[in-house]
Amino acid sequence: MTTLQQDANRAGQAFEALTTSRTMVEPALRAAVDRLPDRMRQVAGYHLGWLDERGNPVRADRGKALRPTLVLLSASSVGGDAADAVPAAVAVELVHNFSLLHDDVMDGDVTRRHRPTTWTVFGNATAILAGDALLSLAADVLASSQHSEAASAVRMLSGAVLGLIDGQNSDLEFETRADVDVAQCQRMAREKTGALLGCACALGALHGGGNSEQITRMRSFGERLGLAFQHVDDLLGIWGDPATTGKPVFSDLRTRKKTLPVVSALTSGTSAGRRLAKLYYRDSPLISGELAQAAELVTLAGGRAWSQTQADELLAAALSDLRKADPDDDAAESLAALAHLVARRDH
Repeated sequence: MTTLQQDANRAGQAFEALTTSRTMVEPALRAAVDRLPDRMRQVAGYHLGWLDERGNPVRADRGKALRPTLVLLSASSVGGDAADAVPAAVAVELVHNFSLLHDDVMDGDVTRRHRPTTWTVFGNATAILAGDALLSLAADVLASSQHSEAASAVRMLSGAVLGLIDGQNSDLEFETRADVDVAQCQRMAREKTGALLGCACALGALHGGGNSEQITRMRSFGERLGLAFQHVDDLLGIWGDPATTGKPVFSDLRTRKKTLPVVSALTSGTSAGRRLAKLYYRDSPLISGELAQAAELVTLAGGRAWSQTQADELLAAALSDLRKADPDDDAAESLAALAHLVARRDH
């Protein structure tokens, strides 16, 4: 079998897992959101792609369902029943969407999933409150699941949320700093993205009845995969096709975010890195031609190649953790396929 055939087979298997997960989780997710007060339910329904701005049902882009899929597959990987992990999958998806609602407000992003962001439709305050509602709902879903490990699950999720918030705070702080190094940027990404993916896998293993070693290995699998995800996300934030990403071209450069490939380039000690710094740290905004120039300088300074190499190495390390968890063969195959999709996606 050729590499292209292998990639195609893996992608097919990953998309099948994502579709199956959505089918299992969405009814429970909708039931949870339906418990919110009317206004919050409408705003959350818009953000989740279920409603238009007037509250009428639509079928908009609902995201990839990556995190709930990781929860269910992780439960299966340790020999458990994926159905037992549905509340955990719902809770993780609620936390993820809480973070997106807040991130869009803080970053000023006007487009998500090919639609106007929630704050641009309902206002900053309402979008923040909707995010708060989803976070509170996530804890309630876990606590009321009647699973024997519900208390441990709530603590796991709370720890991941604190890590996510710490990472987001660092991301915002970096915007006003000119001394961010690669290690600091990697730590920020591990907290902002890796913490919740690691928690998703650990929660799945917990709900599947995994032992402590399996839970630890699955958490590490998710954390490494999360950092790989962030490397790819940062690459797409510069070079992604707006038709597939749903974001404007050079979106991260336009806001001069300190993303992983950018920080690698800025701290490279190269001529291209120094030229990039002059563009990045000046007071006036970058215009169209300068955005393309900045992207080229990131490439010339090695930031683009470094991030792609990091994503590949993190994928290999994550798959090693997965093997050490002694997983069920079918679930492991689906998790590996999903990991390859995450580390090599185009949107």
